[in-house]
Amino acid sequence: MKLRLKVWRQKSANDKGYFEDHTLEANEHMSFLEMMDVMNEELIQQKKEPVAFEHDCREGICGACSLVINGQPHGPMQGTTTCQLHMRHFNDGDTIHIEPYRANAFPVIKDLVVDRSSFDRIIQAGGYISVSTGQAEDGNAIPINRNDSSLAFDAATCIGCAACVAACPNASAMLFTSAKVSHLALLPQGKVEASRRALKMVNQMDEEGFGRCSNITACEAECPKGISIDNIARMNREYLSASLVGEEK
Repeated sequence: MKLRLKVWRQKSANDKGYFEDHTLEANEHMSFLEMMDVMNEELIQQKKEPVAFEHDCREGICGACSLVINGQPHGPMQGTTTCQLHMRHFNDGDTIHIEPYRANAFPVIKDLVVDRSSFDRIIQAGGYISVSTGQAEDGNAIPINRNDSSLAFDAATCIGCAACVAACPNASAMLFTSAKVSHLALLPQGKVEASRRALKMVNQMDEEGFGRCSNITACEAECPKGISIDNIARMNREYLSASLVGEEK
């Protein structure tokens, strides 16, 4: 299949970017990233600079392969990361636009690679459970409601790819932050710090420059792991609780 690619090129966050045209022969059985590899191999053979893009596991687990494909984070297939998207979902002669995530909190490093360390700082602000030193208590000694454990596991499947931010017209990180808040707050071990955690992580999210949530739900629709916006409501309750009782920031 013959494709026309319009790929975003940008040397750094301070440089002006532009779309670069490429024509490529691709096999329908290739993954999207394999198609990108072929394009880069051709560029290298032509002694041109290859396109910078992120990838790691290529198994839909790590969340590194974050691209906007024809205006959609991770491309047209629902519940699928870029690395698991295959070229059979495109047609011969298609024009494919490939862009980085667009958000003030994700400055471009180069081409299709953006700096998502703002997510790391949100986790560092409170996405953990503090424990006293000593021997860990046996996990089976703490009874956990099955429904709560299932909801916690669902929230924990967030891979931090930031598709929610890219999909949101306000570039909000509420779905990501709420998933990280929820998977700890739902479990007994995390309830002690639940309110304080929500307050710290939301405040850090705001400091990073993410936009406000306006309940458009595009984040849930584009999330490759199907994280529910119910987590946002849960985080808002925890945040309100922390604000009312005057938890430390």
